[in-house]
Amino acid sequence: MDGSTADAPWRGIAARFLPNRTHYWYVRSKFATDPLYDGVCAALIGMRAPLLDLGCGIGLLAHCLRAKDIDLDYFGVDNDAGKIAAARAAVDRAGVTAARFECMDLATSFPAHSGNVCLLDVLQYLEEPERSALLEAALERVAPGARLVLRTGVEDGNWRTHVARGVDRAASWARWMNTGPKRYPTRAALESAFARHGMRATWHPSWGRMPFNNWLVVAERP
Repeated sequence: MDGSTADAPWRGIAARFLPNRTHYWYVRSKFATDPLYDGVCAALIGMRAPLLDLGCGIGLLAHCLRAKDIDLDYFGVDNDAGKIAAARAAVDRAGVTAARFECMDLATSFPAHSGNVCLLDVLQYLEEPERSALLEAALERVAPGARLVLRTGVEDGNWRTHVARGVDRAASWARWMNTGPKRYPTRAALESAFARHGMRATWHPSWGRMPFNNWLVVAERP
């Protein structure tokens, strides 16, 4: 979903975040450079179970799902109260139904849920054992036949990992993220977690036009 695709409603979605120009330009640049939301939407086509979006930010995924006619009950949580307020305002402007948001610190509480789960660009902001605990809680909430859709950098020595870490630090300094990056998980650690839950995952590069070592991982519970 970027500005080059004829059916992409990215301009209209970005306008829903006005008058906040920072959010407006963030959305436009995200659609223009990052394949994340196209990949997530493709992974959720045909799913029927409700979706929990952990670390939802300004709730952009809720708009993308509706634009792709993926009609899932959506619940987004994030620990940044300002982003949750922006998310609520944007869905109100758009008339997006079946989408709700809550400010929540996942280190101290976790929502009840059974269905699909998204965990996008979150794990690198947590130290162990908090990172493994969050992933474990997310996996426990994936219902039979549903999916965990995960986007994360991977610690593998690739030059893209070093670039991504620098950009994540810059996002923290600019106060877009309210915490700085810690360490990326390894592929082996993620695969081990999936195996404990009897889930198999597919891995897809997700760097688009950006020099980051991002991977979109889709793990399904049988």
